[in-house]
Amino acid sequence: MTLILLLAGLILLLLTGLPIFVVLMLFAGALELVNGGALSTFPALIVGEFAQYLLVAIPLFAFMAHVMIRSRIVDDLYDTAFVLTRHLPGGVGIATVAACVVFAAISGSSVATALTIGAVAIPQMLKFGYTPRAAYGLVAAGGTLGILIPPSGPLLLYGVTADASIGQLFMAGVLPGLLIAALFVAWTVGASGLRSTQPRLPRAGLAEAAGAVRRSFWALSLPVFVLGGMYAGIFTATEAAGTGAILALLIGILIYRSIGLREIWASVQDACRTSAMLFMILAGAAMLNQVLTKMRLPQEILQLVAGADLGAIGFILCVMALIFVLGMFLEAISIILITTPVVAPVLHQLGVNPVWYGILLVINLELAMITPPVGLNLFTIKSITRAPLGEIIMGTLPYIAILMIGLGILLAWPDIALWLPATMMGR
Repeated sequence: MTLILLLAGLILLLLTGLPIFVVLMLFAGALELVNGGALSTFPALIVGEFAQYLLVAIPLFAFMAHVMIRSRIVDDLYDTAFVLTRHLPGGVGIATVAACVVFAAISGSSVATALTIGAVAIPQMLKFGYTPRAAYGLVAAGGTLGILIPPSGPLLLYGVTADASIGQLFMAGVLPGLLIAALFVAWTVGASGLRSTQPRLPRAGLAEAAGAVRRSFWALSLPVFVLGGMYAGIFTATEAAGTGAILALLIGILIYRSIGLREIWASVQDACRTSAMLFMILAGAAMLNQVLTKMRLPQEILQLVAGADLGAIGFILCVMALIFVLGMFLEAISIILITTPVVAPVLHQLGVNPVWYGILLVINLELAMITPPVGLNLFTIKSITRAPLGEIIMGTLPYIAILMIGLGILLAWPDIALWLPATMMGR
């Protein structure tokens, strides 16, 4: 009952429209005072929370993403995917999913992926016979890959909050991300057979295909280099972020020649805004985590789980159901920082791998991006198409089912997520 009351109070505060960090700090402060504590304990806690070398990765990854977005690489990425897949059934849709996968590995953001790829892909899909509903749904769903395929902002936040390895979380997101992308492609190919309006385009010749790959080579190589370096143990997640930021600058300045001092300064400002927002939220989450620990809420939940004989899988299923409901009303960062401080200690006691749980959590958060009433990707597609929201929602319904299937597959076979981290060097 205590958990339900606390969760209800926190959700009501979030629904007031106050910034997330304000809600977390106010709620934590109020609970501290009600339980006879002192607010003077929080400053030292916040300073200690920020004294983590790992947090340097947040502004560096954000800077890398903004530089690559301003380098205008999206046209080359989409053109390459289109040239290589246009002869296949549903080739334009396959190209859209492929472009989403690559851009997700650059941006780390679902909204940025849906917005940037959607601006290029939706007109092409409509041109080649896709219904508006099908085009909107595919781009909205493909955009969700931005928070699962590394480098992922939500995975980074979860890792910091749950004290889990960021490198292993990033590696764990690769195969599930590719699996879900493959499920999207399978649906696209199957659905294309039902649309007689979609023309079959000729296969690209070797010269055309090689030229397309050559134009996007550097954009494709950046995520491979960053993730490959982490996998091989050459550098940590923070070092990977710094290396990626430098390479992004070199690609934008020397290869694409599309950014100058003005664009670099704008990228710095955007990265600072994003990082400042996340750091304030982390401070609020640390305060709430400390209060909940003092209240022994995780221990109470563990006793409840033991008494109900749910077991690890039963507990995870209950948490996933709760997160799915929360995802209809709250955005991903709020859900991570509200649930993780309570759930993580229970997972530890139950012997659940925190990396596996992190991937399940993020797949569930992908669902939150496209489920009404507040799915962010739905409004992103609306902003670039001016389409009725209901039509966009109807387009995403098959992909909601596909993401649920993907979540079920990862629940049944954890090794899909855990195999790659287990083979990392220097993990």
